Amino acid sequence: MKKIHFTKMQGCGNDYIYVNTMLYDIPEPSAAAIRWSDRHKGIGSDGLVLIGKSPIPEADYSMRIFNADGSEARMCGNASRCIGKYLFEQTHPWLLPVSEGNGYQETRIRLLTKSGIKTLFLHISNDVVESVTVDMGEPVFEDETLYVPSRNLRQGTFVSMGNPHFVIFTDDVDQVSEEGLALEYYPSFPQRCNIEFARIVSDETADHTTIRTRVWERGSGITQACGTGACATAVAAAKVGLAGRQSQIVMDGGTLSIEWRESDNHVYMTGPAEFVFEGEIELGD
Repeated sequence: MKKIHFTKMQGCGNDYIYVNTMLYDIPEPSAAAIRWSDRHKGIGSDGLVLIGKSPIPEADYSMRIFNADGSEARMCGNASRCIGKYLFEQTHPWLLPVSEGNGYQETRIRLLTKSGIKTLFLHISNDVVESVTVDMGEPVFEDETLYVPSRNLRQGTFVSMGNPHFVIFTDDVDQVSEEGLALEYYPSFPQRCNIEFARIVSDETADHTTIRTRVWERGSGITQACGTGACATAVAAAKVGLAGRQSQIVMDGGTLSIEWRESDNHVYMTGPAEFVFEGEIELGD
């Protein structure tokens, strides 16, 4: 039976299994994601990420991501950062130098995702990727008001960051464990939705706000962090007047820095990426 080499990586606790499809073919990725993501009988993860060569010249590499339930996601910010670190430190691919200063070299990778091309800016010191900034593109808004049977009238902000998010500002972010699943499948979201419960911690200055956020990821349940969810939370807070253009999003697994720039209306996410372990698994297991 064919063996597949995998790498386990995490960004703020959002952990995925990464396979380089330039070396290994995964013919049934949905089934593999379900088997391998099982935390008792498999490797254990929030899902499976496939790294490949881009089929178009506008991008350098491609990403496909499958949640723990086998459904395919359009985009994942934490996974994108991990891919940047993987490509540089494991394969040292072609990279385009951008700038150098303060002891850091910055290089750039164009990553093709189901929600378009995302640019990764790798911040490197001594051949180690210390952090990655991802240009997540422009947010798309749609206001929704939902009635949750177990609660009173619930209002939030719908934000698409290439995948759908519904952000609810509340003093009790732990409600996510009780209401996340019901909201994911709520009739207003025919394609299901990622759910964030967020609380403003501080707004000491007009352009920097700390926001505590917990997330229920579509297809994976509660996760330690969600890159697109952090972006959605930051821009939702700015849109409703609770924050400025820069926020620190504190999630269960760590903190992400988000900037929604006025100059291009793009959202930029900066955070860490780390290797956990690597190994081999039989494709049919």
